[in-house]
Parts: sequence; C-alpha cells; structure tokens
Amino acid sequence: MTRECALLLPRVCAALADPRQPGSDDTCLEKLLDWFRSLTAFDPTVKLLQDNPCLTEFITAILALPEPSPSILSFTLRLAGILAASENRFQHLQQEKLLVRLFGRDGPLNSAVWEDASVRSGWVEGVHSMMHHQPALHFLCDGGGIDAIFTLQGDPSLFVASAASQLLVHMLTFSVESETTKPLSTKDCDWPACAQMIIKHIEDSLQSSSASHIEQSLKLLTSLFGNCHATWTEVLWLGISKQIESFLTEETVQAQHMLANLLLKMAWSPVFCDTEGSFWALVTSALEHLTPMQAGPLAVGILRLYKCPQDVRIQALTVLLQPMDCILRAASQPLEYAGLLDESVSDPITVESLLSSKSSCASLLCQTLAHLEELLSLIHLPVDLPYTSLLRSLMTILQFCNGFLSPASPLGSTISQILINCFRVQRSALDVLAALSERKGCDTLMGSLFDVLLAYLESPNTSPTVLKKTFQATSKWLVRLQELSCSNNQWQQTEKILEDVFLVLQKHLCSPCWEVRDSSLEFLTVLIECLRDQDEFRQSLLSSEVPRLTENLLEDPESYVRASAVTAVGHLAFITCFAPESPVTGNQYNKENTVAKLQEILSTDSEGFPRRAVISIFTKWLRQGCTGQLEDTEQFVSRVIQTVEHDLDWEVRLGGLELVEVFCSQAICQLGLPKCPHAPVSSAVTSSIHQNESLQILCRAKLFSFLFRSLCDCDKPVGQRACDILLGLRGDFCPISTLKDSQGTGDSPAGHGIAWLQRTLRQGSLAQNFPTDGGNGVDFQNPESMMLALCTVDLEELHDELNKSSDHVEKSPQSLLQDILATVGTIEENEADCY
Repeated sequence: MTRECALLLPRVCAALADPRQPGSDDTCLEKLLDWFRSLTAFDPTVKLLQDNPCLTEFITAILALPEPSPSILSFTLRLAGILAASENRFQHLQQEKLLVRLFGRDGPLNSAVWEDASVRSGWVEGVHSMMHHQPALHFLCDGGGIDAIFTLQGDPSLFVASAASQLLVHMLTFSVESETTKPLSTKDCDWPACAQMIIKHIEDSLQSSSASHIEQSLKLLTSLFGNCHATWTEVLWLGISKQIESFLTEETVQAQHMLANLLLKMAWSPVFCDTEGSFWALVTSALEHLTPMQAGPLAVGILRLYKCPQDVRIQALTVLLQPMDCILRAASQPLEYAGLLDESVSDPITVESLLSSKSSCASLLCQTLAHLEELLSLIHLPVDLPYTSLLRSLMTILQFCNGFLSPASPLGSTISQILINCFRVQRSALDVLAALSERKGCDTLMGSLFDVLLAYLESPNTSPTVLKKTFQATSKWLVRLQELSCSNNQWQQTEKILEDVFLVLQKHLCSPCWEVRDSSLEFLTVLIECLRDQDEFRQSLLSSEVPRLTENLLEDPESYVRASAVTAVGHLAFITCFAPESPVTGNQYNKENTVAKLQEILSTDSEGFPRRAVISIFTKWLRQGCTGQLEDTEQFVSRVIQTVEHDLDWEVRLGGLELVEVFCSQAICQLGLPKCPHAPVSSAVTSSIHQNESLQILCRAKLFSFLFRSLCDCDKPVGQRACDILLGLRGDFCPISTLKDSQGTGDSPAGHGIAWLQRTLRQGSLAQNFPTDGGNGVDFQNPESMMLALCTVDLEELHDELNKSSDHVEKSPQSLLQDILATVGTIEENEADCY
C-alpha cells in the first residue's frame, strides 16, 4: 500500500462507518474489495492489519451500530472474509473477537437485518473467502455456522442459494483434502468431522420427503462431481447411489429432471467414466426411464464422450434419434424407406404422444434438432449417424411445416397440422440441414433435397428469417453439389438447379421487404465467394438478371441493403471485371464504372454501413491484386485515402488504415526490400535505391499525412492502428544506426519541423487543426522529411499512451479512495437546511 493510500484509508473507513453519511456507491465498494483482495493475495502476515488499525476499528464501529445499513454490513462481512483468508490474520481478528460477532450465532444471523438478501449474500461470500485454512473450517463447524449454510441452500434469493451450495462444495472438498491422512475407502470410511456433517446432510436430504431438499442435494452433488475429480468422490457416490437410482422409478419424487445433469457431470469425470460397474448401468436406466425431453441432454452429452461403453453410446443415439424416426414413420404407412432405428429404448408411444400434442411437439423437435446440430458441429464424431435417413427425416419435417406433404397415417396428419408454418421448427431443421452438407452419404437425395429448398425459396409464405436460413442451407448444398458434379460429370442437374436458384433470387432481389433483399444479397455474395471459379456457375449467373438487379440495389433506400449490395457488387467484380478471361463484354460491367460507383458511395452516402462496405471491398480487391499495376494502384489508393481521412465514421477511417497497410506491404515487397520475406536478395546499393523508390511511392500516395493525422484521431482504435503501421514502416526503412544518428538533427529546419510534429502528436486527440500541407516545416510528401520523421518521432511512447485504458488514472487505488470520500462528502455539507 502506498503512503498516499495509507493516509486516505482512515478517512474512508470513518466515512463508511458513519451512519449519518449517505451510502457510498456499490461499484466503489466492489472496487475497494478488489483492492483488498490484491493487497492480501501474496501477503499472509498480519502486517496489513497492524499498519492500518483503522480496518479493525471500522469493523468494530459497524458492529456497534444498532441498525447498520444492509449494504455497508454486507461490505463489512465480505471485507472480514478477505482479511481472514490467511491463518495469521484470522487469528488476529479472532483475538479481537470480531469474527464470532460477524459470523457466529450472535451476529447478523439472528438480527432483523438478516432479512435483507444482500446481508445474507455478504455473509456467505465472507465465509467462502476465509475458507482457506483449517481454523476457519473448525470455527464455522463448531460455531453452528454450517447449519445456517444448510438453511441458505433453500434461500428465496436464487443468488444466495447458489452461493451457499457452492460454499458447501468448497468446504467438503477442502475438509477431505486437508484433513484426510490416508486414502478413503468404502470399507473404512473415516471422513473428517466437517465432511461428515455435510455428507450426513446430503444423505438426510435425499431420504427426506421434501422435494426442495432433494433438489438442493442433487444440485450440490452436480456441482461437486463437475468440479472435483478426486477418487474419494467415488466413495461418496457409492453411499448414495441406491437412493438416487430409486428416483428414476418412484413417481412420488419429482427429481428426474435434475438427474440428467448430475449423471452427465459424473460421466465427464475420469473417476466414473473409466468404471465398468454400476454407474453406466444407472445411465442406461436413466435413458430408459427419463422422458424424451429429460433424456435428450443426457444422450447428446454421452455421444460427445470418447470414453463410454459402446452399448451405452448406441442407446444414447437411439434416444436422440427416436423423434426423427417417429417423423419418418408418420409420413407414410407402410414405411417406404428404411427408418432411423431398428428398435426403441423406451416406449415409442411416449414419443408419438408428445409429437401429437400441440404443447410439446415443437419443443421436442427443436431440442432434438439442436442436439443433432451440436453433434454435427464436432470435427470428429465418436458415433456414426445414419446420414441418409436423417436427411430424409429433415426433409419430411420441412415439408410438414410448409404443407407440401400429405401424410397417409393419422399420426402424420396430426403432426403436419401442428407444424404448419411453425417458424421455430423450420429454422432449427434448416440449421441441421446446413450442417449435414459437410457429411458424406447424402448424395442420392440431392434432387429431392433441392426440390424442398426451392419450394421454400419460392413460397410467399416463407418468413424473412426462415428465408435467410434457407439461403444459408442452399449455399452450403450448392457447394456440395458442385463438388459432386466435378467428380461424376453430372453438369446438367447442376445447371438446372443453378438456373432455378437464380430465377427465384431475381424475384427476391425485387422484394418489397428490405430484410429479404438484404439476405438475398448476402446469399449471392456467399455463392460468389465459394463458386466463382466454376464455369457453370459463372455462366448461369451472368445469363440471369441477377447482376443488373444487384447493381440497382446500390441505390436502395435502406442503408443495410445498400451495404450488402456494395459487398455483392464488389464480389461480382471478380467475375465481371477482374477474371483473366472475363466472360462479360460491353460497358455495363466496365472496371472503371464499378470503381467510380463505389467511390461515389464512399464520398456521398449519408449512412456509415455502405461506406464501411466500400472500404472493405477496396481492401479485398487490393489484397487479391485486382487494382492493376503499382502505378495504377498508387493513384487508386491515394484517391480513396483523400476521401476516407475526412469521413466522420471512425470505422471507415480504420478501414482506410487497413487499406494503407496492405498497400505499404505490397509496394515494399514488389520493389524488393530485404525486410520482405518474398523479396530477392540484393546488394546494399540496390536495396537503398529500392528503399527510396518505396518511400517516394508512399509519399506520392499521401499516406504519411493520413497516418500522422490518425495518431491524433479522437477514436483510439484509429490512433492505435496508425501507430502500429508507422512502427512497421520504421522497421522497414530505418536501420538502428539511422535511429541513433537522427537524434542530433534538432538544429536543422527539418529538425525543427519534426520537433513540432512530436509536440503536436503528444497532445493526442486534443491537437487542433493538424496541418498536412507542409506547414510548420513538415512536408508529408517529401521522402527525406518522412524518413527523418519515422526515425525521430518517439513512436514507442505514443504507442504506450494510445494503449493505456481511458480510465488508467481513475483505476488507481488512490483515485478510488478519493472518489469514495467525494461521494460521501462531509457531514456539514449534507446537513444544509433545505428550507
């Protein structure tokens, strides 16, 4: 603790303990506790308390108040817990008899202020903080505090109840691991005293007739097995497993919904996943007895495990796929195709009744689909899914939802009536459909699949959000279709599907709904990114009206749509303007026309989104070498930068800096500076010539004025990026010897200019009217002047300043203490007569 803080702390403690003062801000109190945590973390001695007696005086003063403020009392409890976290300080506070008055039976536990949830929360947190040594453990267990924690498990405040449960887990773990001298076994289970009290409480709660007590113990066990993987947890489990197993079959106890989470936490623990005995038998029983909604999370969790008996894994997969199998069977009777399952784990009637009910059908399907998407997102699946049947089931669900399937069975008719226009199920099914595109084995259904997708794209009843999902799934399956066409030469099917897709896309690009126009443009952009190298795709696209309609949307009234149109036109240019043998002729898709249109948007659009999109596209073009020879690119970048540097949107200016960074890298590499990894090895003379040429190019493009001005930008990310670029350029252009020599240039005219520049840059965003026209002796287009600036300006100092957090001064402990004093003010100031 600094001397300044030590002087302020007694005044802060006195102000907080004074009941006449207005309460301090809770955020300040939280920061104050954080400061004490940092002070005590690495110093277990009593020095902090001895050097600052105001701390114990503060606690004593709060305890002496007849009706302390709940927030200040909560703060005091938490502070005491932090201070008592070391055994030395704990004993010091015990000698003062402070801890027993705070955490014992005669403290807040039995006072009226205990009714306030913040006090109970502070008490639990204080106990948790001090629970790092055996004296604290014994103090709580011997003093009756542990009974209060048992009670708080059922606290009406969920936050307090959860904290109490976590505290019991911590105490049980700490008690066993700090007080056990030999490994525990089931035969001779000699639990430490505190652990015995907690375990007896768990056993009694599980055997009670109170549903809330059972739930509390199951939550505690779930947290314990999830956080502690010590071997003694198996000993604990063997003592309670029979009781927990009975919950699966006893209808009088409604605890089944919590068992799935408990078993899943245990399955991830190495203590249980390696055993072959009763645990996996219990998991099997749970999969059989839990309802499909309860068993689903357990099933998908097990399928993610790599250590799991094969029969359990198969059973979990069966549980997960049962609703999908039921959908297939309901679609047609007799069944036309192979189902997903050979046999069911639980009674199929249960799943059928859930799918036949309006209240549960969508929920069960959405949960199942979410679990399937979760599995499909894994790179390596521990289990083989029946992809073809799964795809057929997904298509059936989507056809039920849009009314395009007339099922023959009564069950199918009921399900289709429930699911008609059910957007939740449609979105979930389309997500799984998109994920399935990356899996092999669905090729035979490609024609039927695109029939379903096109039906959704063409239907006027498809909502904008479902349409967006349909576009996403269609783009993924079109990429898959293209891969298949390349391998088996089936181009006709691909061309027909692409033709149909572009026909429906044309319609959506003219939709009166801006969300539809926007997602249509996003879909087109994705297609071009993935398929622009395929001749069939390019021909289908360019023979449609899609390019013309896309360009028209550059003038859309909605800014989001204009931004998406800019991105789409930018990607279209890879086909219409930049392809080696561009298939488009005529003036409509002329490169200069496209660039001019986008530059106009960059200069004149009133909204930020389209301008950001333009600068992003220009950078993408530059990265991929689409802007011509170096001389053409230099002029292009210069024009863009002169527009961007005055833009009011900081993200546009930041995008301009990214463009500059790419251009600098390309210019330096093309001229072969030795810093560039791809540059040819050259002599010192040649290197110097190339260095001068590179510097001249950057100066002619007017990049340095933009970079140095950006260092004073009022938006910090812009200044940080500009500084990073200038530091990179210094590394390219300024050898260490030059950096040393440049320190003695202060008397030259150029040196005076650089000194002014350094002073201006130190003002940061406060710098006014930053001149970039050669004023004050700095010529930003002069290579020699810029070489001197790069080598002389203290960019490291600027970098450190720019990377400081905006509240770095205010975050200091001294500032915090001053803030608290300013908040509470003085008694005299607050006693002014309002009349």
